[in-house]
Amino acid sequence: MDKMLNMLGLMRRANAIQIGETNTGAAVRGGKGKLLLLASDASDNARSRAEGFARGRSILTVTLPYTKEEISAHVGLRGCSMAAVTDVGFANALMRALSEAWPEDYSGLAGEMEARFQRAQRRKKEADAHERNKRFGKRRTNV
Repeated sequence: MDKMLNMLGLMRRANAIQIGETNTGAAVRGGKGKLLLLASDASDNARSRAEGFARGRSILTVTLPYTKEEISAHVGLRGCSMAAVTDVGFANALMRALSEAWPEDYSGLAGEMEARFQRAQRRKKEADAHERNKRFGKRRTNV
């Protein structure tokens, strides 16, 4: 339990999470959000806004098993009912930790996040290879 909350604090220090309704909305609308987090006691208004942010976008929305106060204590801001994780690696690690602690609730979402993480890693590897090829040329073999 503390592992997930500590991970939120680590994401905050790494600038890999946008906290609060305004920042979360901007991150999701800008295409930077990878995972949309909601507190377990978030208001109906906050839930509907989060659904509006996620509508038509490929972002997973997860309701955490923590209250606003528990989340706020670890990220250093008061009244945090929603947040957007902007780093796919952190999002994957958080979902993996949640699925280990509560497999019946989060295993399906964790599998989807793992697939997205693998796709992102593959795209990064291909982009790095492309840059290397542009810089040094692709080696060709004579047949």
